[in-house]
Amino acid sequence: MAGSQGACRVPHQNDVVATLPASVRPFLEGHLPPWLQVRWWSNRQEALALAPGAEIGWFDMYDKEGMSAAVTGATDMRWLSSMIAGMEHLPLDTLHKRRVTVTNGAGINAVTIAEYVVMGMLTIAKGYREVVRAQDRHDWLKDAPGKIELAGSCALVLGYGTIGKLVQRRLQAFEVDVTVVRRQATGAANVLGPRQWRARLGDFDWVILAVPATDETRHMIGADELAAMKRSAVLLNVARGSVVDQDALVQALQARSIGAAFLDVMEPEPLSADHVLWTLDNAHITMHLSGRSQDRMVERAARRFIDNLALYRAGEPLHFKVDLTQGY
Repeated sequence: MAGSQGACRVPHQNDVVATLPASVRPFLEGHLPPWLQVRWWSNRQEALALAPGAEIGWFDMYDKEGMSAAVTGATDMRWLSSMIAGMEHLPLDTLHKRRVTVTNGAGINAVTIAEYVVMGMLTIAKGYREVVRAQDRHDWLKDAPGKIELAGSCALVLGYGTIGKLVQRRLQAFEVDVTVVRRQATGAANVLGPRQWRARLGDFDWVILAVPATDETRHMIGADELAAMKRSAVLLNVARGSVVDQDALVQALQARSIGAAFLDVMEPEPLSADHVLWTLDNAHITMHLSGRSQDRMVERAARRFIDNLALYRAGEPLHFKVDLTQGY
């Protein structure tokens, strides 16, 4: 509450009011300018109470409804900062109408997410889940449960932002033949356009999703796309659950019309405890942990905020600005 705001100084008429999360306070204090009047929040109730009157807001929460409510309540806000990349849970139309500048966490977790993709591929290729289970049973396996080599296999990466580029670079080090999907085809052998990739799905051993969640990408992988994939192919989703028709995926996994799925994201989240996906031996569920599998996210976000704060004061364009008409 009010006590969470720390020591106060006398406000100046030119001060800018910012409502910021207490979780980033250790990384920001000592770096904030004197013209910034900060109000810190540490829970949903405080964020909702402190949102009105804030010119700058930062309302990241696991509680997406609470985050949306705080953003909506910040009627004086001119800049919304977030360390989250996906904006689909926010009232984008409202922000657009209010002419709020929104900056996000695009790329802030890209390294660890790209590493998660490689981990998922290796886990499935080498049958590592069965190795772990054998250790739990104290069972010395006589043979390897997985015999797939990444070298020489073919991967399709849908989404060529920061994550997609890092995935490509890491897989090339494993001698994987990587094809990427970009907004426009370039004519290069390993680059496909939005209207070309579906016809080529049957060529790939790995189909990797790293696209933003938009109306355009919703259920971009459905029954038809799954049917077009190799029976041995693996689908890896580190994008958002909405980009896959989950019911169609369950059917494909149950029928073994594809080899496996590595799913870091679901729709909705968290996945209900009685959902059939938990029971499928060819479904690998990682509970949206890819971006959290590191300890520098908040530090990176704080540095990004400080850099943008100087630009904001100078009236210059901010970095990592979201196109509110596109949602990313």
